[in-house]
Amino acid sequence: MKIELASKFLYRYQFQTILIVNLFYLVGVLGIELPATHSFFMALIPFALLLNSIVILLSHNFERGKKELTVLLLIFLIGYLVEIIGVNTHQIFGNYSYGNGLGIKFFGTPPLIGINWVMLVYCSASISAYTGWPKVIQIFLASFLMIIYDSVLEHVAPFLDMWKWEGNTIPVQNYLAWFTVAIGFQVLLKWTGVRTNNKVASAIFICQFLFFVVILIFLKLIS
Repeated sequence: MKIELASKFLYRYQFQTILIVNLFYLVGVLGIELPATHSFFMALIPFALLLNSIVILLSHNFERGKKELTVLLLIFLIGYLVEIIGVNTHQIFGNYSYGNGLGIKFFGTPPLIGINWVMLVYCSASISAYTGWPKVIQIFLASFLMIIYDSVLEHVAPFLDMWKWEGNTIPVQNYLAWFTVAIGFQVLLKWTGVRTNNKVASAIFICQFLFFVVILIFLKLIS
């Protein structure tokens, strides 16, 4: 009952929630870039990502209840499994390893990365859904947005101790695999009829992307 009330509250006050999200990321980028607070805000990254996921979930207007939750859980499980296989075999994305920036790890892989897959798939689908374009175009648009997001995040991830690449080289294989997995998840959302029209989710995706862009610019300036 409390979860349902929280969901109704966030869905009703979407504009206010979006303002808070913007402020949240503004404080975050300043905290990470300032030497005096860098370590503290770095430690908060896993909690921040988890909090974002909770806000997105609560701001979703569930119409099919268990069915939609099952689909999101499936994306988490598949995404996490793909990452476990990828980081241990180097056969999917390339040769990389996770740091401590995403929290606790099992089989060398933080569960939070599975949650991150759910968040990115859902948020990018939310943005594409608002275009009103045919579903096939929405699928490719959402997947393309995920690749753009990843292309920035890959250069910031080592600084945030999320993951790093062997030889500090990001292989093209990574982006091809990302795009393939992204399309698969986007097709799953459309095929199962999960409604992703969520302004809060769209705002979080944009804020996160700009957050990483600002950090990337900062790294270029100090390098």
